[in-house]
Amino acid sequence: MAQLVRLQKMLADCGVASRRKSEELISAGRVRVNGRVAQIGDKVDPQNDKVYVGKRRVTGTARPKLRYIMLNKPRGVLTTMSDDRGRKCVADLIKDIDERLYPVGRLDRDSEGMLLMTNDGEFANHVMHPKKHVNKVYRVTVRPNINDAQVSKLESGVVIDGRKTAPAQVRVVSREEERSVLEIVIREGRNRQIRKMCDAVGLEVARLKRTAIGGVKLGGLRSGMYRDLTDIEVRKLYADPNPNENFAEL
Repeated sequence: MAQLVRLQKMLADCGVASRRKSEELISAGRVRVNGRVAQIGDKVDPQNDKVYVGKRRVTGTARPKLRYIMLNKPRGVLTTMSDDRGRKCVADLIKDIDERLYPVGRLDRDSEGMLLMTNDGEFANHVMHPKKHVNKVYRVTVRPNINDAQVSKLESGVVIDGRKTAPAQVRVVSREEERSVLEIVIREGRNRQIRKMCDAVGLEVARLKRTAIGGVKLGGLRSGMYRDLTDIEVRKLYADPNPNENFAEL
């Protein structure tokens, strides 16, 4: 009897995209199974069904070599694999990698720091899924100087895009006359969340750098460079988060 799996899982396992991105491809009508447009919830036989994303045939006969890398994304680089306007993308920084990798989550163009990339859909889904509460650590330079009331608001949660953020951890690393450097830990991954949180309490983000995810730290990796994650780091990202270990040493 054929072993059926959800279509988005097959696409993720075959390195097409993360499971969430695969669902977006299906919803957009870009995936066909045996000649018909696929729907969310469809299951397929990876060995026998004919699955296409656009004009490309996707086969489940051979699982690709799984790879996990950490990239130090520079400012000004898009977290995408291509751009129709010719802007620089993270794909340009990993051209020497044979495997087809995709980003795990996002960093906006003006942000920098740690970005995970993989072709393992299960791993990407685990790290990105809101229910997993994987901690993300950011070093944030804000203007003007932050006060204690603003710190309390950020920690307790503020309303952005009509919904209150989950509690955060905020540590003031340094204060100057017109700016402060903060370390902020969040467990969500909403669009431009840190910037919107700061804006909600009257602070402007001058610089934003992600320094750790799930207890795995960026360390001394140079801007624009990447390295493979160790087996221990991959297991750590799969493990249940420990909120007390995620403040990176700055």
